[in-house]
Amino acid sequence: MAVSTEYKEFLAEQLERLGPVRFRGMFGGAGVYLDDLMFGLIFDETLYFKVDDRNRADYEAEEKGPFTYEMTDGSTGALHYYEVPERLYDDPDELVQWARKAMEVMRAARAEKLARAARAAERKKAAAKKRKATPAKASPSKKASKKPKA
Repeated sequence: MAVSTEYKEFLAEQLERLGPVRFRGMFGGAGVYLDDLMFGLIFDETLYFKVDDRNRADYEAEEKGPFTYEMTDGSTGALHYYEVPERLYDDPDELVQWARKAMEVMRAARAEKLARAARAAERKKAAAKKRKATPAKASPSKKASKKPKA
């Protein structure tokens, strides 16, 4: 089910203090973006924010859980996006605070991803340097087999 224009307009108004929020359609829902970071997710007219150990307790205290979906094998998958409590729609200032925490989670996730990529590149560079510095071992020569003459 596609996300209605009215719901996106409502959320943009609620989050206007955060900055120019935009939406990008995906898999029948929409991603919620600010500064090219997807910090939120909308499915079935329900808003979810990005969660990790920094802000998970806030959602659990409100008895809110992760976005779940059915996988092709019939099992259930879950994303690190938790449902935003409806009461926050009546308090845009608090909603923006929760959104800022979700942005912090995304910035930290991006920084960690970049750090992992840098470490992997360094390992690859070091391995290539080591291969170049280590002389190639001569492979044992194969003796030509002598066939008896018939």
